[in-house]
Amino acid sequence: MSATGLGRAARATRETVSGLPREFWWLWTSTLVNRLGAFVATFMALYLTLDRGYSASYAGLVAALHGLGGVVSSLGAGVMTDRFGRRPTMLIAQLSTAASVAVLGFMTHPVAIAGVAFLVGMASNASRPAVQAMIADIVPAEDRVRAFSLNYWAINLGFAVSSAGAGFIAEYSYLAGFVGEAAMTLVCAIVVFLKVPESRPERSGAPAAGRGREDDGVRLSTVLRDGRFMGVVGLSFVIALIFQQGYVGLPVAMGADGLSSSDFGTAIAVNGVLIVALQIPVTRFIQSRDPRRLLVASSLFAGYGFGLTAFAGSVGVYALTICVWTVAEIINAPVQNGLVVQLSPAHGRGRYQGMYTLSWSAAALVAPLMSGVVIDHFGAGWLWATCAVLGTVAAAGYWLLMRGLPATGDGGPKESVPAVPAPGTGVRVTKAETSPS
Repeated sequence: MSATGLGRAARATRETVSGLPREFWWLWTSTLVNRLGAFVATFMALYLTLDRGYSASYAGLVAALHGLGGVVSSLGAGVMTDRFGRRPTMLIAQLSTAASVAVLGFMTHPVAIAGVAFLVGMASNASRPAVQAMIADIVPAEDRVRAFSLNYWAINLGFAVSSAGAGFIAEYSYLAGFVGEAAMTLVCAIVVFLKVPESRPERSGAPAAGRGREDDGVRLSTVLRDGRFMGVVGLSFVIALIFQQGYVGLPVAMGADGLSSSDFGTAIAVNGVLIVALQIPVTRFIQSRDPRRLLVASSLFAGYGFGLTAFAGSVGVYALTICVWTVAEIINAPVQNGLVVQLSPAHGRGRYQGMYTLSWSAAALVAPLMSGVVIDHFGAGWLWATCAVLGTVAAAGYWLLMRGLPATGDGGPKESVPAVPAPGTGVRVTKAETSPS
């Protein structure tokens, strides 16, 4: 690359990361540290089958229980985030994760392993609503898509590094991997405790008689009655079902084509490499674009990216299809997070984020069943055709759902500014809207 090109790249990077609050970068650092220690989610199946000698069916059951734990904790963590605060919820979740992961490494009885795996799933998923709500609290509205994008980049950068490192650790000792993840999660909690202040917005006015401050007027029933937001949750579930096929349907299809597990590893590595390489430049592209068009385009890229897999037969072609849906993933994640914040009242962000997190956790449970049934009864080609149909449905859903979307969300008294402002609106954010409470 020429000196001019390097200079432009450096300037683009500076502009992408500049101007965000210091508290965000500490939160970003804690996320990166947390993902650098990821081990259980990556190597649980290999640990149970190769190291412990259990069957593939048992490994699948444990993975399902781990996912079920995430489903259970999503809503509870959302309520805790609003009621007790973002910071306490993150600390409780991270300390619980560190303890449960360490205990899991020492479990030998199959029932004990399954039970602790469920607890690990609950604990590890519980911090997500709090992290997302805190980003919304401390980052100005016009910068939130950029902040969510950078946070997503940290998740994938950490996961890419940890996956490679965990492979070497697993060759030495699986137990070292469990202990290492527990230690890194504990470091993450220490960063939050020392550097990340509470950001839950203060409510104006005294609470009603007999009602404490924790009763913020937003309940789970409030979220469920929010038709536009629940539409976003439903569409998020559809999109998550598509993306999950990269980890449940794709390896099965590649195996049916006579490709090895190392071939799958090579192909899927393209996903992580592209996210790490493209997240920042793509962020510059999307932050001033119409979010409705971005969500529609990302849905189509996701659906038809997986749809093209029906025509793949070699590692190279599979890798090309992965490139298509990875672009969709890079665009969809931060823009959809921005939309969720836009539709969430400030004092109910935890519950709203919990419901949004639930859509991804539920998809992680349903996707393996979906891929197994379709592939077994109809063939992999029908699975990829289904993904294309789901992507089209999601695109149409986003287009209809966001028609006439006002700057204040769905018309209610939510935020004074949109999370994803339209180009050229010149949104002004006051200090009171961006400072932690």
